[in-house]
Amino acid sequence: MSKDFILPDIGEGIVECEIVEWLVAEGDAVKEDQPICDVMTDKALVQIPAVHDGVISKLYYAKGDIAKVHAPLFAMDVDGEAPTQSEEAQAPAATEAPSETGEHLEDFILPDIGEGIVECEIVEWLVSEGDEVVEDQAVCDVMTDKALVQIPAKYTGKVKKLYYQKGDIAAVHSPLFQMSIAGQSAEPDVSSAVVKAQTNAVTKSAEKSAPASSATKQLNKKAVASPAVRRKARELDVDLTQVPGSGKNGRIYKQDIEDFLNETPSQETQQQAAPKAAEPAATVTAVSGGSRVEPIKGIKAAMAKQMVASVSTIPHFTFCDEIDLTKLIAMRSELKEQYKQQGVKLTMMPFFIKALSLAIKQFPVLNSQVNDDCSELTYFDDHNIGMAVDSKIGLLVPNIKSCQSKSIVDVANEVTRLTEAARDGRVSPDDLKGGTISISNIGAIGGTIATPIINKPEVAIVALGKLQHLPRFDAQGNVISAAIMQVSWSGDHRVIDGGTIARFNNLWKSYLEDPAKMMMAMS
Repeated sequence: MSKDFILPDIGEGIVECEIVEWLVAEGDAVKEDQPICDVMTDKALVQIPAVHDGVISKLYYAKGDIAKVHAPLFAMDVDGEAPTQSEEAQAPAATEAPSETGEHLEDFILPDIGEGIVECEIVEWLVSEGDEVVEDQAVCDVMTDKALVQIPAKYTGKVKKLYYQKGDIAAVHSPLFQMSIAGQSAEPDVSSAVVKAQTNAVTKSAEKSAPASSATKQLNKKAVASPAVRRKARELDVDLTQVPGSGKNGRIYKQDIEDFLNETPSQETQQQAAPKAAEPAATVTAVSGGSRVEPIKGIKAAMAKQMVASVSTIPHFTFCDEIDLTKLIAMRSELKEQYKQQGVKLTMMPFFIKALSLAIKQFPVLNSQVNDDCSELTYFDDHNIGMAVDSKIGLLVPNIKSCQSKSIVDVANEVTRLTEAARDGRVSPDDLKGGTISISNIGAIGGTIATPIINKPEVAIVALGKLQHLPRFDAQGNVISAAIMQVSWSGDHRVIDGGTIARFNNLWKSYLEDPAKMMMAMS
């Protein structure tokens, strides 16, 4: 069966790319994961692989052409597949649809949404069958075993069919939903008609929703918006928590931001929202002896497997200590406002990460990985330091790449970017791969001592406890108030012994307790 390969999202904000080189020709037999072509975006050169075994039946572009994201790139006859009776029966209907109704029915093919991802769970449909949608409007949220991903519409039109229910598992490269695109036909020479039809669809949709939106817009404390909308809000310096959303569950669209900037929300709207928030919850009759079963899926399932593999194969040992952060806190307080004016959010985490990287230079075994049978140890030049983030979809550990070559300001910017992405559950797969050592800031929630589980195949992890102001003795024997943080290390006892981690911790601690020493080590 001939199947189109849909060019997936190959980078944030990338909508097209140039065909640099075809690595195959029409008629060639290819294997799964075999490179098909090189494409150039405005950010990088990307190689596109085959996702099935088969024979290339058509290349839709020539070398040097500009290919569109979410459009067919090439077609191939997939080995072992043949058209089903339903597909053969649907083909004439789909062909006749444009001529009879002036509408073109098109399936949205679920694209590659991460390396190695072959399926995902439908978390929430943000539209219903029959709804009018505009290009780039969010259609649904899906959950992979790595992140929460939002799927946008690529055309303006009407949703005809949703192929899955909430909670179902959708397969990559299969139809996710079907749209009716007004004014589009099978002929390729009707681009002007498509533009006109799309414009009319947007106008009608806006006219239809205008009176209702003012009454149904919802203001949420936790802004619900896509990454593109959040980016626009940052560019316009708009606080999304103050923007009423016109979408389902108060979801915010770009138009909502523009409306918010054009006119301040009326006092009447705010007064209407207040009583709703203050309404008491419906009385629920208590029922004893009940239970419910929830499947463990997505991020939680992946974390469960990872933790079991780590505990069952790595002999953990824990080392605890306390660090006096009084001087570091004072230095950060002096610099915080200065860097805030430059758009840099200077928290304590960048200092912990940079000090860790400096200490690794003298103890490279902390930045290594051991193979499964413990016969080889691989040392890494790059310090890719991970941060465990408690996101709304579960535990994520994105990592900052090459910390050894970054300044504290560079690290701070990466901490902010990754933390925001992780809390929204939208970290890219590249940010989750390649970590070499991890930090868990459990103290941000509470607690002082922990026994963290190593993020296999790494060999060490440290948990930061909460900051406490405790009485301590100074050099003269006087009792003073010191900013104390407890830290808990877990190490892989196959390659790290207690003395090594104690000496490593002492060096890391010395950088944090004496910031001047850390600055000198960076020079």
